[in-house]
Amino acid sequence: MFGDQVKSLRLSRNLSQVQLADQLNVSKQTISNWENNNILPSIEMLMNISDYFCVSTDCLLELNNRKYIEVTGLSDTQLAHIQMIIEDILKTSK
Repeated sequence: MFGDQVKSLRLSRNLSQVQLADQLNVSKQTISNWENNNILPSIEMLMNISDYFCVSTDCLLELNNRKYIEVTGLSDTQLAHIQMIIEDILKTSK
């Protein structure tokens, strides 16, 4: 569920609910309500959460599990290095 995704992503970054609330410009109670699946965010806020955690909105809604890394502004050489690191990590995790 959406709340489980938000909580998991928040904890993976070692953030408290208060810290995440500050980052997203919402109250701690809003974060708590999301994580407890009491309410869902607006579409605009869903997009903000998606951007903040570098995951697709589909991932947040558990339609798929695709995640991404923001690489805007990096050179082609830097992107190639990052791709090699990712490939190495994937090889060692098999």
